[in-house]
Amino acid sequence: MVWSAVLPSFFASTVEFVEALTIVLVIGVTINWKSSLLGAAAAALTLGVLVLIFGSAIVFFIPIEVLRLVVGIILVLFGLQWLKKALLRYSGLKALHDEAAIYEERLSELKARGEIDAGKCNGFGFLTSFKSVLLEGLEVAFIVITFGASAGTHKVDGLWAAAFGALLAFVVVVLLGVAVRGPLTKIPENTLKYIVGLMLVTFGTFWGGEGLGIAWPFADLFLLVLLAAYFVVSLLILRWLKPYGRAQQRLKPGVGGNRS
Repeated sequence: MVWSAVLPSFFASTVEFVEALTIVLVIGVTINWKSSLLGAAAAALTLGVLVLIFGSAIVFFIPIEVLRLVVGIILVLFGLQWLKKALLRYSGLKALHDEAAIYEERLSELKARGEIDAGKCNGFGFLTSFKSVLLEGLEVAFIVITFGASAGTHKVDGLWAAAFGALLAFVVVVLLGVAVRGPLTKIPENTLKYIVGLMLVTFGTFWGGEGLGIAWPFADLFLLVLLAAYFVVSLLILRWLKPYGRAQQRLKPGVGGNRS
């Protein structure tokens, strides 16, 4: 098992599945489960076709060195973006991402549309569920392909490992969703996004370096060194930002930030 593909794929996919399942739950509770589940199923089928057509071309016909360099750059950019949001939230410069608040807000919006027949497939509910699951699913597919194709010596082995991590994340999130039948407030999403941001930057640096021909000391174990380094730097940045966050809270009491 290629654990360098399984673990980051699991954590990154968990974040995406949490967001997708929140929408599915809202549509199911407020409109009906038929519209919600049919939209999600259609999105999954569409995603499977897209990955089958385009994913294989990306994975099997691009040299591994080129793929690692390109993927490394992309992951660093995405990781820095996630870390930036996480640090701004924890410093108080940006409101924490509140999945429960988002759920309640969308719940109110859908209820305002009036009573809907629970036995029929509603177009609005179907399309809302479809586009949400498709969007988050595309991000999961990107995660699986990039982590899987770059992590191992053999692309197929890496892909199977990353797919396993994503599948495990899917099962965990769905089971939690079924258990609570509501927004997944028990999952600390802000912490997940911070951890995933660290992983993206760490793996991006590692794979980008390999694409440039760098031979990292201790091979894959050097990932731990990079992760520790980025973790320490992020804590230093957070410590630097916190006074600005406290000052902002004093100047603008009760004003929330962007939840995106």
